[in-house]
Amino acid sequence: MSLPFQRARGMVVTFKVTGGERGDWAVLQVSGELDLVTSPGLRQHIHDVVAEGRHSLVLDLSEVLFCDSSGVGVLIAARRLIRSCQGSLRLILPAQGAAEGSHVNRVLGALGVRRLFDVHPDLASAVQDEAGPLSA
Repeated sequence: MSLPFQRARGMVVTFKVTGGERGDWAVLQVSGELDLVTSPGLRQHIHDVVAEGRHSLVLDLSEVLFCDSSGVGVLIAARRLIRSCQGSLRLILPAQGAAEGSHVNRVLGALGVRRLFDVHPDLASAVQDEAGPLSA
């Protein structure tokens, strides 16, 4: 899924979600802006993965340039959904990602919810260990 969005001052930002697999893990790579307009698309991709019976999910957010509260809401809802399936959710949030550092990492930290997620700096470390169920 790739959606171009016209932003203020003529800037066009493309929101894109691509799926793949890495061992036992389903991987969704997300790029662009995760906001009120685009977050329903990510939510649908997550639900599609779970509906396919995949309960070990990695969300690669290293190319997300912006994330607002609706994007954070999707991440928290994804955690809740995966947890209800006895699954495992991991986020890729590098310290330096996207344009000027990982925006999502900063937003989750500022809101105090980063601790809810199993965060990794890259795909290799995110899929290194076997998936286990999320804890409370």
